[in-house]
Amino acid sequence: MGGSSESQQSRVVVQLRDLILKGEFSPGERLAEIPLAERLGVSRTPVRLALATLEHEGLVMQSSSGGYQMRRFTVQEVADAIRIRGVIEGYAARLLAEKGVSPELSRQLHACLAEGDRAVNKPTMELDDYTLYVEMNDRFHDLLISACDNFVLSRVISLLNSLPFASASAMLPMQSSMEEGHQWMKHAHRIHHAILQAMERGQGLRAQALGEEHVEIASMNLDYAMDKPDLAVKFMQGMRLVSEMTDHHAKKDTYPVE
Repeated sequence: MGGSSESQQSRVVVQLRDLILKGEFSPGERLAEIPLAERLGVSRTPVRLALATLEHEGLVMQSSSGGYQMRRFTVQEVADAIRIRGVIEGYAARLLAEKGVSPELSRQLHACLAEGDRAVNKPTMELDDYTLYVEMNDRFHDLLISACDNFVLSRVISLLNSLPFASASAMLPMQSSMEEGHQWMKHAHRIHHAILQAMERGQGLRAQALGEEHVEIASMNLDYAMDKPDLAVKFMQGMRLVSEMTDHHAKKDTYPVE
């Protein structure tokens, strides 16, 4: 019974986090337990516990009237999270370079990058190509972290992944909306190849620097989203949580805040 309860609890956390990151709630909106429980088809207890977990992650905040409410995020918070992910992933790449890439990890990473090659190395990218690239990108970054076998490093990345637009592929939808998006994706994928090459050659410092350089693409996507807020919210509804976006739309009385 305990395992089943824990499984349900984990599932509710994942479901609520997913709804939040998809922009289902407006900044300042009260997150009432009963409506959420009904929406997810569970009792109030796992919802209450899930909200406490999400507060710990920094996604929601306690309301002055009791319970929880959706919090706002600043562009600076999102930018900081992206850059910190670069530092952490760069460190992971350095660790792997210094301890040596196993034949199995090398095989998995090369297979992964080959899929990325098929997605980006063509005159134009279709929607299916972008989808393939996102799946490949997530797998590549997951492999880097899991191969380190470092509990603390994994926990830090897990926390960053739970924040809006800080995960490896979170900003990629913006690229599919821009003329330069394909070229940016090609550049990002060339860095993937360079990271793997540096790791296989035992070039720890180079691997680390490349990991930090890699997130500059996500930072440019964030800047682009700030310049085109309407387009950003269209492609990534979760951008509603970013205060600058909220301010832009508040002028249109689009998203009332409690």
